[in-house]
Amino acid sequence: MLKSKLWVVDDEESIRTICRSALEESFSIETFPSGSEALLALNSDKPDLIITDIKMPGMSGLELLQKISEKFPGLPTIVMTAHSDIDNALSAYKGGAFEYLPKPFDVDTIKTLAMKALNNTDLRESDTPEKAPKQSSKIIGQAQSLQNVFKAIGKISNSDITVLIRGESGTGKELIAQAVHENSLRSSKPFVAINVAAIPHDLLESELFGHEKGAFTGAQTQRIGRFEQAQGGTLFLDEIGDMHPELQTRLLRVLSSQEFYRVGGHRPIKSDVRIIAATNQSIEELIKTSKFREDLYHRLNVFKLNLPPLRKRREDIPALIKYFLSAASKELNIDEKSIDSKTLDFLVAFDWPGNVRQLENMCTYLTVMSASSEINLDDLPDDMFDTGKIDTGDDGQMNWEDALKQFIRTHLIEDKDTLKTVGLLMEKILIDESLHATNNTKIEAAKLLGWGRNTLARKIKDLQK
Repeated sequence: MLKSKLWVVDDEESIRTICRSALEESFSIETFPSGSEALLALNSDKPDLIITDIKMPGMSGLELLQKISEKFPGLPTIVMTAHSDIDNALSAYKGGAFEYLPKPFDVDTIKTLAMKALNNTDLRESDTPEKAPKQSSKIIGQAQSLQNVFKAIGKISNSDITVLIRGESGTGKELIAQAVHENSLRSSKPFVAINVAAIPHDLLESELFGHEKGAFTGAQTQRIGRFEQAQGGTLFLDEIGDMHPELQTRLLRVLSSQEFYRVGGHRPIKSDVRIIAATNQSIEELIKTSKFREDLYHRLNVFKLNLPPLRKRREDIPALIKYFLSAASKELNIDEKSIDSKTLDFLVAFDWPGNVRQLENMCTYLTVMSASSEINLDDLPDDMFDTGKIDTGDDGQMNWEDALKQFIRTHLIEDKDTLKTVGLLMEKILIDESLHATNNTKIEAAKLLGWGRNTLARKIKDLQK
């Protein structure tokens, strides 16, 4: 049996040697000291998997990743780096990397990742390939938490696995459900969405399953429900936590038997739909209070997608603002507005309790209400400047992160040096407390901080200036 071909691209000979030693039992290994040499070799050969460093002389790993993606879309790539910061991670995932691996790494880890990347069918070419996940134009973001969601969509695309999407209101649960559908084998069939909370429970049964003529007062004709409308496709049940217990029982029966009856009907109808459910509630808490069936929860929670709130991916806010301002200008036939730096800083720092939906509505409001072509702080509603409300923990006490956030948010607009000042102060406190904890032993303090001894010495010197 022929071994799969794996290429290792790294300017460090030691890394190439380690990878060869760890992987040669399972793979046919070829190594390259530079991205340009690997790219040249791609003109005459094609591996099954590439492992590449990011920081290399000449062509970087990210540049190589882009070239690989253009030449061989879907060729799995693992990116490794000793410079493991968020920018590199986001760039790697944006470029289509299967995984991002910080150095130093465990030998078993790279062996496991290599096998996973090779066997991940959404990335391999085959007669019936899984699609690489599509990023909907309406889903904007490069935050790692969101990229993980995109990766998960790709992994489940070729299955009918039931999905439960969890996230706060306004995080884009329906958009993610649509993305799951669009990347599935059911994409040519209907995507049908229903908000369970928006329909009175006495009408929801008919809405879901349809009814026969004469089934109840007012049922003058036969009507097909959402399950039948979604045949062959996907049914999205939004706000599933608000479903009445009686209907939970019926939904469970449908999921178990793959058939249902219209209201007033006597003939079973086969159900061929993929179920995606969503909630902004804690289903576990609803189970404890007997408001949600535990057996239904386990039926729905086969694969879980957790959507991050906007405040947990602030790096995406500028791109989202640009997108929504552009979309609003086109929809309203108004010249597109720009936004000044102070206002952008403020909006990035804002907590957005309504998440992406709130941000989108704000951009529409600003497009209409801003008198000039450039949006500034005076254009924002007054209630956005209320910084008096801070989330507390279970004990009702303000935590240090919230306190720091409020301080920065309050002072950043007036003083651009706020972040620098706070950063230096925090660093000084960390150094002082680490030295105190280690009886002024610098090498031990450096270990506590995750720094080298020379780094600690340099920072102490800088702070004394």
